[in-house]
Amino acid sequence: MKEWKEFLQPYKQAVSELKVKLKGLRAQYELEVVHTPVEFVTGRVKPLPSIYDKTLEKGIPFEPSSELASELPDIAGLRIMCQFVDDIPTVVRALRERKDLRVVEERDYIARKKPSGYRSYHMIIEYPVQTIHGEKTILAEIQIRTLSMNFWASIEHSLNYKYEGEMPEEIRHRLERAAEAAFQLDEEMSQIRDEIQDAQQYFSAFKETATRSYPNKKKKGGREE
Repeated sequence: MKEWKEFLQPYKQAVSELKVKLKGLRAQYELEVVHTPVEFVTGRVKPLPSIYDKTLEKGIPFEPSSELASELPDIAGLRIMCQFVDDIPTVVRALRERKDLRVVEERDYIARKKPSGYRSYHMIIEYPVQTIHGEKTILAEIQIRTLSMNFWASIEHSLNYKYEGEMPEEIRHRLERAAEAAFQLDEEMSQIRDEIQDAQQYFSAFKETATRSYPNKKKKGGREE
């Protein structure tokens, strides 16, 4: 287990650092008093059982190695959640322009959804981690998606795990329909994006001020109406 701990430590460090940096994107947009395309950020290091399953799928030894690091670019994984589909290209451009990481691969599962209905934008990056033994560059995967895409993907992942990849046909069809419904929700929200953002700004401004007064309710029969 010591070998695995040493192997995975740079990935854990990368996830921790990248979460802070990517959350910083949101703070920077907020300082500019503009709409932030980043709703929130999550991250994780793939657990050993999942790594083991992947090695079986790819036919590679289940042991810490450069081959494993190359074949499994998502050992370190981060997700950036957006409110609107239109926010995703903004985040993608911001990541391409960063100097502290290098994008090596992109997969657009929004323009070209998977047969299951899965939608998300994936970026494989190289990220340098500073260790006591020097710099170590690792691969990490960043998934960028809307909240509704993430909800659907989480449910689909749980069902696939339950049925070990052999999902009943009826459930699979329902999931496909749900994926389309989730995408239609994103499309509808995009159509009223300006109204939503105006409402959110109004609400934020209201929360930050304690000066708003409310009219006294007229009392009738000693009770408030």
